[in-house]
Amino acid sequence: MPTRMHIETVWVDVPESAVEAYEAALLSACETVGLFRDHATGSWRVEGVKKVGASESDLAAGLALALKLSGVDAPLCRTPTEASDWLARSYASFPEQLIGERFSVRGTHLEDASPSTRLVLRLDAGLAFGSGEHGSTQGCLRALERVAWRRPRRILDLGTGSGILAMAAARLLHRRILATDVDAWAVHVARQNAALNDLGQLVVVRLADGWRPRWVRAGGPYDLVLANILARPLVRMARDLGLQLAPNGTAILSGLLRNQVRCVLNAHLACGLRLEATLFSGPWATLILRQRRRPGRCRQLSRRYSPAHAHTRRRTSDQTRAAGRSAIVRYRRVRDPSALPAQP
Repeated sequence: MPTRMHIETVWVDVPESAVEAYEAALLSACETVGLFRDHATGSWRVEGVKKVGASESDLAAGLALALKLSGVDAPLCRTPTEASDWLARSYASFPEQLIGERFSVRGTHLEDASPSTRLVLRLDAGLAFGSGEHGSTQGCLRALERVAWRRPRRILDLGTGSGILAMAAARLLHRRILATDVDAWAVHVARQNAALNDLGQLVVVRLADGWRPRWVRAGGPYDLVLANILARPLVRMARDLGLQLAPNGTAILSGLLRNQVRCVLNAHLACGLRLEATLFSGPWATLILRQRRRPGRCRQLSRRYSPAHAHTRRRTSDQTRAAGRSAIVRYRRVRDPSALPAQP
């Protein structure tokens, strides 16, 4: 008889300044880590799922380092979680997504439907980052529909996650897409999804830390750049985007809240871009920007290059929305909990 697996949910509540440190702490021991923002208080819950008793020493060391780096002493909370219930909830929270006028995002757990007039993208329900249900992903897909008539040739998806935006661009535009991510597991997942959708020849997925690798910059100037990450990394990389976006090129940026639009927009206006449109989906905003100068004339905002610490994935469930929270979820390996690593 197979041994029943026990998993647990662990979490800490911290201010925004301590989120990155505690996210890294939980990622050292958990297979899935989510960030939940309470709009009323501005605080964040960093929450992970792990096998009971697994990686306890790693978790303790990570928490100690997070305390030292952030100066915030956040007590760790735990609660048992049923593996079967966790997987069932993942399936139930990932129905077919009809996005914009052209796209349909379907989980692999759903039975094949009758032929659709939409462009269908299939994803594993366990791959919650970039599954199409989050407002930032939906905003990017709607923006992509809006600019597709320009027929961009050189396209980059920066921080690809599940690969959903790269696959959507490849299917809609019939172009070769370079998709990058700082997370090695995300690169693996995006390649699997591209193959699942018969787009492996068009979507090229590689490991990269933002604009840092020379080969990413050498692939430009880009006619279209997609970046669904977070507000702070977008601001940090605004200068690089201004330098690498082709004349009259388009950038679609998301992962920012409504109250972060001005900060992100100003950083890119200073680099020669102009605002074409802003799309909203709940508390999330998507910017469509155009290059109005030739690359190389961007006004430098900072003398020190600071790449994004991580490309973070976003997901908001119905329960989270009802509670007035927005959720940002980063997954190392979001699959059937039976795939969680055994205790050493």
